[in-house]
Amino acid sequence: MGRRSHRRRIAATAGHHSLAETLLAALLAALPWPAPAHADWAQSPDPLVVRATPADGVAQRQNPPTFTWARYPGGAARYDIRIQPRDGPASGATADRNWYLPTRALAPGNYTWRVRAAGTNDWSDPRAFSIDAGSTTFEVPDNATLRARILARPRPRALAPSFTPYASWSPARKQDLEPYLSRLANEVRLQTGTLPDLADARWPLPITSPLTAAMAAQQSEIAHRIDEASRQLEAAAILWRLKKDTAALQEAFKRGDQLAALDPQGPTSYAHQDQATRQIALALVKATDLLAADLGRQRKVQWLNVVRVRAGEMFANLTQDGGRLDQHPFDSHGATLQGYLALVSTLALGDLPEAQKWFDFSLRAHAGKPEPWSGPEGGYANGTAYAEYTAGYFIALWDPILQATGVNMYLKPWTAGFLDFLIEFVPPGAPVHAFGDGSETRPDLRVLRAFARRMASPQAAWYASRLDATEDALAVLEAPYPMPVTATRRGIAPSNSAWFPSIGWVAVHSDIGASQDTAFYFKSSPYGSFNHSHGDQNGLLLNVAGRPLLVKAGWYDWYGSPLWSDWYRQTRAQNAITFDGGKGQRIDGYREQLQRNGRITAFAARPGYDYAEGDATPAYGGQLTRARRQVVYLHHAGAIVVRDTLAAKAPHTYEFNVHAPSVMKLESGSSVKIAAGGQAVCLRDLNGNAPFARWSGPPPKKGVTEDHGAFYLNNDGAAPAEFMVLLDIGCKRPRARVERTRGPPTVTVAGQRFSFD
Repeated sequence: MGRRSHRRRIAATAGHHSLAETLLAALLAALPWPAPAHADWAQSPDPLVVRATPADGVAQRQNPPTFTWARYPGGAARYDIRIQPRDGPASGATADRNWYLPTRALAPGNYTWRVRAAGTNDWSDPRAFSIDAGSTTFEVPDNATLRARILARPRPRALAPSFTPYASWSPARKQDLEPYLSRLANEVRLQTGTLPDLADARWPLPITSPLTAAMAAQQSEIAHRIDEASRQLEAAAILWRLKKDTAALQEAFKRGDQLAALDPQGPTSYAHQDQATRQIALALVKATDLLAADLGRQRKVQWLNVVRVRAGEMFANLTQDGGRLDQHPFDSHGATLQGYLALVSTLALGDLPEAQKWFDFSLRAHAGKPEPWSGPEGGYANGTAYAEYTAGYFIALWDPILQATGVNMYLKPWTAGFLDFLIEFVPPGAPVHAFGDGSETRPDLRVLRAFARRMASPQAAWYASRLDATEDALAVLEAPYPMPVTATRRGIAPSNSAWFPSIGWVAVHSDIGASQDTAFYFKSSPYGSFNHSHGDQNGLLLNVAGRPLLVKAGWYDWYGSPLWSDWYRQTRAQNAITFDGGKGQRIDGYREQLQRNGRITAFAARPGYDYAEGDATPAYGGQLTRARRQVVYLHHAGAIVVRDTLAAKAPHTYEFNVHAPSVMKLESGSSVKIAAGGQAVCLRDLNGNAPFARWSGPPPKKGVTEDHGAFYLNNDGAAPAEFMVLLDIGCKRPRARVERTRGPPTVTVAGQRFSFD
């Protein structure tokens, strides 16, 4: 099969940790930061503050783009934004927050934009952008239009018009959906007799900071029990609507009453477990929508009163500082919370007066920027495990938002890029996730397939058709029928290589989707080790034929644990460079984690090779003056060469760390073999001056094998140090040599030459 390459450009356990992460983020983000000395106040030097977008000179993937800027020093009640086409009159608008999403697409052409605090003449610097043939129209009407549209929809608003009682199903629909209906009915029946009753007394432990293992276990237990009770409530309500099963209706009442009886100020409060509060609010308001004709006035009032209190706390948190995410968007729980509030308010409009202000605050903000973990090209800097969790949230939120508002988030260009990212880094046959918290876990293909099936594109069709998983029954029965992906006539295979610049990730495949695919991943991220990311800039991962061979070490027990802080996130636990016995990238601090970062400085996809280069120097926090890694996948040779150039002001012993899922075999002083599941890779020092030795790390998770080692290179600091390591996939033992003249070295592997120039 021929190579397919594609260059993506930005321009031209879920780890329950609500208190530990959310409070720390709020406190540290609030610390003072020097006011910008530059006149262009719209771009703050504080890495925690929202970036000015569209950035200067950037062709836009979305039309109209979402405009964002840092708040005016000293504050402003409103902002004037001016959008100037190259030819034609300017258009303007006034925004009461530091972002603006036009309701209508812009005409193709070149533009500049600038913004000022209303009542001043202090304009930001103009920034150029363009709308061209690659820009996809994604329009979101104004709040008043959306609210009118929602209120005109009959209940249940959350369900598609194609949702009809079972008795009306056609034979074809029965053939497609009866297996899912049967599974859901069996699930509800089984859970009716086995789910425990909910009560605040189940969770007596007060939650404080720092989080202990016992607290983390209780947080996880709360989230799990609330999730399963919420699902049972919703599943029983759907079963009632489909089959008029009175036992299902009574079960829905029971579970809803129990959720409503939990104290909003108790262990499931926003302060103690934000995930529980948002889930209870959503479960009750969605059940109120699904059971609108059957609930009874007293029960409806009781449930909606709980929604009022819990959603009110969500709203109060998000509106701190005039909308805290508007200025400080890098908050994983906050971004998800805003999506939840958008749906809760959508379903509560007309029943709760407060829902209008909740809606006006959240829906268009969520549509403009659903997640902060990448630029417009998509991706997810926190890693693919958290991208998978996020895809699950999106399905739960976006399906009903689409039906109630007509806003189809699956058509947003960022969403297409997000799916491309999942395809490249969790392709069919992927044995584990890639990078960040939870990356050692197996992907849940049901979620990934469900997400792809809600998109109508050749890439989505290809991905969904190759994921061997049965989608969740409840999600299928609530989804539009037929699924959007069925509108795509044929699937088209994705690129064999891809670069996501805003997150600094590169994927290289020998034949993506094939059973014998070699999947090589390289990361050097501008997001550094922030949030769920690790100290793994210039890090590597390798899977061959569905078997992980180069892996990250450790496991995700809980966010903020000693293991997480002292081992799992550290550079020594990654396939990356350390020095002097495991000293690595600086991952302490808060905003500093964003500053100590990396970036991909070059990427090329050619018929004979794929090449990428990363600069992780800032990630070492001044300890090194150069930390540059170049990687090349040589197609003909079927091998990868990794070159590191390292420098510092002092002598060091550098370590090229390697982590394996099996015991490594030292074949010589400078080569090592990793074999697992019938696949193998042999690593060889091509310079002949970096011997390999194994070393011991903390105990792995029970039932898991890990082995650790490194190539070691002494350097006196007088000149840069260089590693040149061959990754011989399949251990074919090719002839390899390095040639040096006056310029950069040239490497030849199995007759294929490459110059690192």
